[in-house]
Amino acid sequence: MPGSLDKIGVEEQSVRIGGTLSIPGVLRQLGHDPARVLAEVGLDQTLFDDPDRLVSYAARSRLISHCAARTGCAHFGLLVGQRGGLHSLGMIGFLIKNCVDARSALHTLVRLSHLHVSAAEVCLEESGEWVTLSYQILRPEYEARVHVYDGAVATMFNIVRTLCGPDWVPAQVLFSHRKPASDKAYRDFFRAPLVFGAERNGLVFHSRFLDCQVADADPELHRILDRQVENLDQKNGDDFLEKITRLIGSGILMGYGREEEVAALLAMHPRTLRRRLHQFETSFRLVADKCRYNIARQLLESSDIPMSGIAAALAYADASAFTRAFRRWSGTTPARYRATWKRSTS
Repeated sequence: MPGSLDKIGVEEQSVRIGGTLSIPGVLRQLGHDPARVLAEVGLDQTLFDDPDRLVSYAARSRLISHCAARTGCAHFGLLVGQRGGLHSLGMIGFLIKNCVDARSALHTLVRLSHLHVSAAEVCLEESGEWVTLSYQILRPEYEARVHVYDGAVATMFNIVRTLCGPDWVPAQVLFSHRKPASDKAYRDFFRAPLVFGAERNGLVFHSRFLDCQVADADPELHRILDRQVENLDQKNGDDFLEKITRLIGSGILMGYGREEEVAALLAMHPRTLRRRLHQFETSFRLVADKCRYNIARQLLESSDIPMSGIAAALAYADASAFTRAFRRWSGTTPARYRATWKRSTS
């Protein structure tokens, strides 16, 4: 269902293969030969020899989709994510492990997550006594989103437990997709209340855990690693438009997505932000609408959240306002979009 917003392109986005190094092991666990399964999609196991190797997010998503279909495992992504953690993040993971406390560690994760994966956003929201750590794919076109989200949530679960210690337990584990036919694998791993059909994918836990001291953190090693990661960040020169898209997308879900708020996060005047966006032949409104459109499509495709709930998540006054906006973006109503999507995937 192409709409005018689809004309705003982005560069091919990438991800470190380190986050999915466990795929061959999971394939063996499920009784399949990794070499054979990978060969079916034109890949070799040497792909996993270097955890810092960058691959396109789309290619990795297709690989996960093929593995899930080949094994018939409805929770393949969850099994991959269960084996993930700080070690999956390479140098960034070592830096996070040497932060003084969980709060600074998780803020570092959010700040540097684009070095691990440029096609998704990690967000940390503190609201009173509760904290939400979430993962959001920036574009809805990628395959295997359910598996990717399951894996990301499981990996974040392992990361927070490493930082906060074995006493940490989430109050809720959130998934935007529908409840699977069997959620036993999820219950066995997380051992916490599960919420399917949520507005985001992530973990909710008490804010007191942010004050937990990270065990065996080394301040001097942190200083050295921080300098190395900063140099890496500058070398990569994170794309301005890509950065703006991530900020706006996460801001919409967290309630700070207005132009002046995003400009403040970038330490620039709103006029400067508008001028920079004009250089890319776009505007704040167009980028914000694209973010809302992408988030809306993901929620319509993978969940049964009612229109009023999606409207609230995207900061619209009511479902009617959201419907008008979605029709402007896509040429159809959200209800028809969801119904057509369900028919096409049934």
